[in-house]
Amino acid sequence: MFNKFGRQSVLDKMESEHWDLLVIGGGITGAGVARDAVSRGLKVLLLEANDFASGTSSRSSKLVHGGIRYLENFEFGLVHEALTERKLLLEIAPHLVHPLRFLIPIYKSSRVGLFKMEMGMILYDLLSVFDSPKLHQVWRGSQTADLEPSLKREDLKGSVVYSDAYMEDDRLVIETLRSANNQGAQCANFTRVTNIEATHGEPVITAQDALTKRTYKVHAKQVMACVGPWTDIFGFEVLKNWKKALRPTKGVHIIFPKEKLPVSQAIVMAVEKRIIFIIPRGEIVIVGTTDTDFTGDPTAVLSDAADVDYLLAATNNYFPELLLKKQDIISCYSGVRPLVDDGAKTEGKTSREHHIFRHSSNITLVAGGKYTTYRAMGEEIVDVILSNLPFDERMKWGPSRTKIPLNPAATKEKMERAQLQVPSLADELKLPEDIISYVMSRHGEEGRIVLNYMQLFPRLSLDERLWMGEAKFAIEYEMCLNLVDFYWRRSPLFLFHKDNGIKYLRPLAQLFASALSWNEQEKQAQIEKVVSQAAKEKQSLQ
Repeated sequence: MFNKFGRQSVLDKMESEHWDLLVIGGGITGAGVARDAVSRGLKVLLLEANDFASGTSSRSSKLVHGGIRYLENFEFGLVHEALTERKLLLEIAPHLVHPLRFLIPIYKSSRVGLFKMEMGMILYDLLSVFDSPKLHQVWRGSQTADLEPSLKREDLKGSVVYSDAYMEDDRLVIETLRSANNQGAQCANFTRVTNIEATHGEPVITAQDALTKRTYKVHAKQVMACVGPWTDIFGFEVLKNWKKALRPTKGVHIIFPKEKLPVSQAIVMAVEKRIIFIIPRGEIVIVGTTDTDFTGDPTAVLSDAADVDYLLAATNNYFPELLLKKQDIISCYSGVRPLVDDGAKTEGKTSREHHIFRHSSNITLVAGGKYTTYRAMGEEIVDVILSNLPFDERMKWGPSRTKIPLNPAATKEKMERAQLQVPSLADELKLPEDIISYVMSRHGEEGRIVLNYMQLFPRLSLDERLWMGEAKFAIEYEMCLNLVDFYWRRSPLFLFHKDNGIKYLRPLAQLFASALSWNEQEKQAQIEKVVSQAAKEKQSLQ
């Protein structure tokens, strides 16, 4: 069970089991490592100090892409690996990763001209082995203006259009963890590792349940810390003789309703030798990201007015007739990239390559890397861990088995079948086809569970019933333990809704209270946390 009861079961047996691998960190990297390790037969325990994906992994640009800007840094190997993984993710997670066309407008003043950009796109297609959702195209100025009528036309020479993909980053973490859990990995959120000691060559780990404050002693043969931008903080607090390794950078995104920024495809804007994406997602459009050095605790990262003004100015430069204002922005979010310090002098030039740190024979850490390559990174990390074992023990474990679908209920075939069922389900459940199609596209055949949960709330409005069904699914199947986690990481309510989903807050709070046995005081505290967090995240929009 991947819910509160499953979590408690993990805590109950943490001390009595001797784990082959303890993974610290429940972001995308930790999830990928856990899934890879358990697929080979290791006994795996994963502990996350807060909620799963609560750090960088839910605050990305939400793209699965090769990274066209890495071509300028001659990081061809990184781009090829990312494009290979992009193709695989489109196959194994079709409910979470979707093809998207990107347009790069070229102006007379553009740093990279149309010919050079086309050569780059040919290389991009080549590095994907010409196995892209659709190969690139080149359009002249008038054709580009027809494609995107709101785009600035002055000095527009043309454009290049190419394919990449977008994703639901937070749910990709959850589905990867669910896959690991279904194969036997034991996972618990809100369980912080506070100390690691070596005893007879093997680590003894102290962990604390953040909800009850109870501490546990955990025995594991190997420890893998995947704590992203907290790597240095974790290293200095928990390990001996740690040396600073990261150069964290902050990335900020702002979100508009699509009627305010009516683009038909993603737009790549060149700004000061870097790029900013405009990414349409249904009825909203994401604009980002910034890339500035960050110091301090990543838990406290927030966007500020300068970040928002920078992105707003860039967007208005490319779409001057839209006259976008701060008041048009629905929401914003910020995260910290765990980049490894490679000595680069310029912000934005630090490599996205990951680095594996062997702290001791039993303790390993990883930082850096691209979201798109998380599966391959997990495989490499487990290979490194196993390479340090004696040969006879190393040979016990099988090969990596992570190229299969994340969710058996959401394979390509079942996603297609789920959509074919929409008309009959609409008749059976007396629900609109668009609602059913939306739910099935998010969950595959598991969408039927959400639809059945919706039937439990017949007196509520249709929208309320949808989010009540999603919330009950999150509680029962996605280890969602509080309202903030649902609003920010199990649903698109905060980021993608004009009122940030606040109008659904009280019925959702009552559902959580009933499911998780909250008293009235705790229910009210949960409501206040959502309101407070929303205000904090949006303070830069004032």
